Amino acid sequence: MSVAEYAEPEFHRRRELGAASARSLLLTVLGEWVLPGARPVWTATFLNALALLGVEEKATRQALARSAAEGWLDSERHGRRTAWRLTPSGVGLLTDGTARIYGFGEPAAWDGQWLMVLASIPETSRRLRHLLRTRLAWNGLGNLAAGVWVSPHPEREQEVREVLAEIGVDGATIFVGRLGDLAEARRVARQAWDLAEIELAYEDFLGQVAELRPTDDTEAFAAQTRLIQEWRRFPFLDPGLPPELLPVPWSGAAARDMFHERHDSWQAGAGRQWAVLTEKI
Repeated sequence: MSVAEYAEPEFHRRRELGAASARSLLLTVLGEWVLPGARPVWTATFLNALALLGVEEKATRQALARSAAEGWLDSERHGRRTAWRLTPSGVGLLTDGTARIYGFGEPAAWDGQWLMVLASIPETSRRLRHLLRTRLAWNGLGNLAAGVWVSPHPEREQEVREVLAEIGVDGATIFVGRLGDLAEARRVARQAWDLAEIELAYEDFLGQVAELRPTDDTEAFAAQTRLIQEWRRFPFLDPGLPPELLPVPWSGAAARDMFHERHDSWQAGAGRQWAVLTEKI
């Protein structure tokens, strides 16, 4: 499974924070707590951790089994107990995803250059079309027109070439160039991405995270995990456009500041709770 598939969200207006699936929450726990620890974790630890997030035991067990079937986790039997360890592919997936999540939202200088990709796939190849869309979107490209993808990040050209080769898209044309003046560039940005919908997603995030007020380590762990769970949608939803192409004001900047401020504030308490969960088994 690709990083794009790990990160791709289902976006619904005004969805409740933490209403994600057991599997999605398990991935967040794996990336935030298991990956840095680099050691096996008992089944009971996952059951107790996800229970704090409202996930039932059966759903957690199913999420573990599915993650193992997809090659992210290996299980080790110790008598009647089972411990889980990230596989090399799981480590790679989560490392890439974590780097993208925590580095996302940093404004960068833009020289006006665009990356353009012409990739046409027949309507009958629905699976390939879907895979192309999700993979290019994860790399920050927007669909300007049928078969035309654009990004103001020309430095991602090699990543895009690797994606096209990996999923088997032949005959694509890739080039870098300018798109007229700034007014035209802003029009292209509005056409290739639904910036209004992305703005609404950020406003939802700001409003719902503001309501999280953990008072102890247990609540800090739940709040921290939900915070990361919600934030990891945005590298897929938001292409990370240069400030010149964004509406003013733009809620993404405030959302990024809130994410890092709350993450830093809750990290110590959440870490203590994870230590309790791993040590009391």
